[in-house]
Amino acid sequence: MTEELKSELTEVSPLSVGDVVKGSVTKVDNNQALVDVGYKFDAVLPISEISSLHIDQVADVLSVGDEIVVQVLRLKDEEEKLVVSKKAVESEKAWKELQQKFDTGEALTATVADVVKGGLVVDVGVRGFIPASLVELHFVEDFSDYKGRELTLKVVEINSEKNKLILSRKAVLEEEVNDKKQELIRSLEAGQVLEGTVQRLTDFGAFVDIGGVDGLVHVSELAWNRVDHPSEVLAEGDKVSVKVLKVDPDHERISLSIKETQKGPWDQASDQLKVGDIVKGTVKRLVPFGAFVEVYPGVEGLVHVSQIARRHVGTPSEELEEGQEVQVKILDIQSEQKRISLSIKEVEQEEARKQVEEFDQSNSNSGLNVTLGDVYPELRNLK
Repeated sequence: MTEELKSELTEVSPLSVGDVVKGSVTKVDNNQALVDVGYKFDAVLPISEISSLHIDQVADVLSVGDEIVVQVLRLKDEEEKLVVSKKAVESEKAWKELQQKFDTGEALTATVADVVKGGLVVDVGVRGFIPASLVELHFVEDFSDYKGRELTLKVVEINSEKNKLILSRKAVLEEEVNDKKQELIRSLEAGQVLEGTVQRLTDFGAFVDIGGVDGLVHVSELAWNRVDHPSEVLAEGDKVSVKVLKVDPDHERISLSIKETQKGPWDQASDQLKVGDIVKGTVKRLVPFGAFVEVYPGVEGLVHVSQIARRHVGTPSEELEEGQEVQVKILDIQSEQKRISLSIKEVEQEEARKQVEEFDQSNSNSGLNVTLGDVYPELRNLK
């Protein structure tokens, strides 16, 4: 027996109602137990005064020889009647400890004693109830396998006068999740590449779970090409690689990018395009000194005004308009500077050169000595 418990005990002779004494179980019946508390006759401990929870029979909880602490409820010497309560001692002490845990937020452990409608029942010196909604972070349909399990709980509501104690395991789990979240956020650094799962899509981007915390991939960071809505390129549940752009621990905000984990359009274009290639492009912008033509998604090259046509062009708008598709020849590629020099004039010259060669070949086969250059002198220099 601890010193604290000794201080709670009262001299056994004489006894008074309310005294707390130590005793030894001498007999166990179905509905009561007899306890030797050092008085002139044994005390009666009714089954209803053993525990705050329902008990089917005394033998389920007590055995002969067990030492217990009880409180005197009734004493009538003339009738040799002494009634004690084990529950009263335990509940008084329990309410004090539970109130302290409620005030400090400290967790406690308890074993599930019963599964009832609406939740779980535990014995923590008093009857504690865990509502179904406070057992897990997710919905649980069947609690039958929870009986006998030890759970870590927090007191969320307490009223000793009404004998009301509400406990929550969900609060403990939420705290654990938040602790892990904070730890993860503190470990993140800009530039890290991580694997994640798309949790939800919004008009402005996608939220990606990167291991217990969600980060935002803004719509502008989804792909190198323009994306109007995240659903065009992603779906909930997709596994993606993301790069950490920025971490704000104070506000728990994480900015991520999917496009930064992929080859940029210029890297891709340098693999696909070569100097001398003739490709199809779209005129995106007209400027006084030329036209910018998109030759690969997200990659534009410049057709200088001098390379727009074989004739003199004053302004690009004389020959071109935005949105027009054109054939261009790649004159030069500078990937690091993200510059591509293009020519429409060179394509025209290529086509004219082929016409000359085809005409000359045709005449040669027919035995004629007339060439296209003889007919059109301006074409003689194309060969």
